Amino acid sequence: MRRLGRWLKWSLLGLIGLVLAWQFWLLGWVLFWKWVDPGTTRFMEIRLVELREQNPDARLKMQWVPYERISPHLKRAIIAAEDASFVDHEGFDWEGIQKAIEKNQKRGRAVAGGSTISQQLAKNLFLTPTRSYFRKAEEALITLMLETLWSKRRIFEVYLNVIEWGNGVFGAEAAARHYFGIGAAQLGPEQAAKLAGMVPNPRYYDRNRSAPGLGKKAAIIFARMPAAEIP
Repeated sequence: MRRLGRWLKWSLLGLIGLVLAWQFWLLGWVLFWKWVDPGTTRFMEIRLVELREQNPDARLKMQWVPYERISPHLKRAIIAAEDASFVDHEGFDWEGIQKAIEKNQKRGRAVAGGSTISQQLAKNLFLTPTRSYFRKAEEALITLMLETLWSKRRIFEVYLNVIEWGNGVFGAEAAARHYFGIGAAQLGPEQAAKLAGMVPNPRYYDRNRSAPGLGKKAAIIFARMPAAEIP
């Protein structure tokens, strides 16, 4: 029993050590990406593997552009669609989370998430799409790192450059060229509203660009854009 107790003790300490080492590894990347633009993300790597199962030569469409070269219309559209209180909260929109819970309970299934832009970025940079309590806890910790160490402008700049916008399409510049044949800086308000409406289910809307639901979403986003506050 004494040997078993020692084994359990050292096993627990080893596990704690691994968890702490993982958190410091994540923190190191968060600090690095505060100044250096990410070339890829965990989510991109997953999508590329999936694409290469069908086509070994598949590549992702992604081109980084600085914050000032992204249309303010797209910035307002994304804020209006994804996180209206982005500039005010500290990583978590508790009111939005409560509303999402109530909506899901009313529908009897998960139809709303309540994740902020900061939470979505944390997931995209480091985590997998699978849902679990551990992943949500990890997402929360990374979100705190981002909100503590980065400015809102930096969080939004990286988010706009790395989120998925279609089958193998990532970031605002690639999305603008993929759907409209123009750069991210040239996007007009209607185009921006449509791109923002695609964010929750980009690969579906890439295949169904004239879906009636997308048009309705874009109209709602367009109406909210003037009130959106951007960093």
